[in-house]
Amino acid sequence: MIHHSDKGGRYTSVAFGQRCAQAGVRPSTGRTGTCFDNAITESFFASLECELLDWRTFRTRSEAKRAVFAPIEGFYDPRRRHSANGQLGPAEYERRQTLKNVRQDGYGAA
Repeated sequence: MIHHSDKGGRYTSVAFGQRCAQAGVRPSTGRTGTCFDNAITESFFASLECELLDWRTFRTRSEAKRAVFAPIEGFYDPRRRHSANGQLGPAEYERRQTLKNVRQDGYGAA
């Protein structure tokens, strides 16, 4: 697992690094002065927290994994519209990009 954050003091502290190591988590930080490198990811996790995690507790790690997997694979990845994709869901955006690439490359029929 990777924990991505900005370069704030709490995320670059020795204590945080040690806690990540204990939990088997690899810390990752964004580039200095670049606020847009993780904006889409931050938006996703904010939505996940508000829509799922803020109102539930989990008895086991397995239960938490199943609860997080369902909205990601069932809604967020295939259908949820994103401004970064022209208000298309990721699956539809990728489908259109594939068709566009096929047409441009001349391989296959659209």
